[in-house]
Amino acid sequence: MKKLGNLLAVLLIVAFIPACATTNSIADKAPAATALDRIVQKGELTIGTAASMPPYNMTTREGKVIGYEIDMANMMANAMGVKLNIKTMDFDQLLPALEAGRIDVAISSITITGKRNLKVAFVGPYDVTGKGLLTKEKTIAEVKDPEQINNPDTTLVALRGSTSALFVKKLIPKATLVTVDDYQKAVEMVIQDKANAMIADYAACLVSVLQYKDAGLVAAVAPLTREPLGIALPPNDSQIVNWTQNFLGSLKGTGQLRALKKRWIEDSSWIDDLEQ
Repeated sequence: MKKLGNLLAVLLIVAFIPACATTNSIADKAPAATALDRIVQKGELTIGTAASMPPYNMTTREGKVIGYEIDMANMMANAMGVKLNIKTMDFDQLLPALEAGRIDVAISSITITGKRNLKVAFVGPYDVTGKGLLTKEKTIAEVKDPEQINNPDTTLVALRGSTSALFVKKLIPKATLVTVDDYQKAVEMVIQDKANAMIADYAACLVSVLQYKDAGLVAAVAPLTREPLGIALPPNDSQIVNWTQNFLGSLKGTGQLRALKKRWIEDSSWIDDLEQ
């Protein structure tokens, strides 16, 4: 009877070991449940940016991506204990890439809007800007009411998929709107007199004036705009939203956001390093 008991015990142990091994193996290979889990497991935070929207994100002559948002993204990666992977793409592809899971976060001077927020989550704002006009024409630079340039003879250029393009469609619908992939193409159209003005974030207009000093460009504030910029995050993932809220709150509380603004927006010493 004792031998039978020992035999049953051995059989139970032998039967249990493979079950444990199989269970652990499955657990080890189980997909990460949240965006933060995935980021930590792969040891990498992948952000999407246009890399062409100064002073928030831009590319140097050497091909390095720099700017206000890039510094902020590096801080995010450091806080997570992972490395930063930057994926550059056209502005209008950023939110679709986020929705499809090809990037973890989109940070690229993205204005928080109700329509965008229906598809992705936002945390912010980390800065508030407004629309600007970049032009060579004094009459356009002095515009106070959109109706003054609301005619088919006025050609305006804006970034494809941007709130700037939407601004033109809603407030200056009679003007001829041309959309392009990046600010550099838009600025070149203004310089070459192919467009009367570029509509963009006011900070980007100011940078363009400084970057192309001999082109006769003027930056002016467009009326009736307020642009809160936010970090775009995957939908239906409360943990990464909560983490990012706490992260951004820490940056504000410690004065690091203010330092970023001073370095990239109030100081323009980096402009000579940009592509032209």
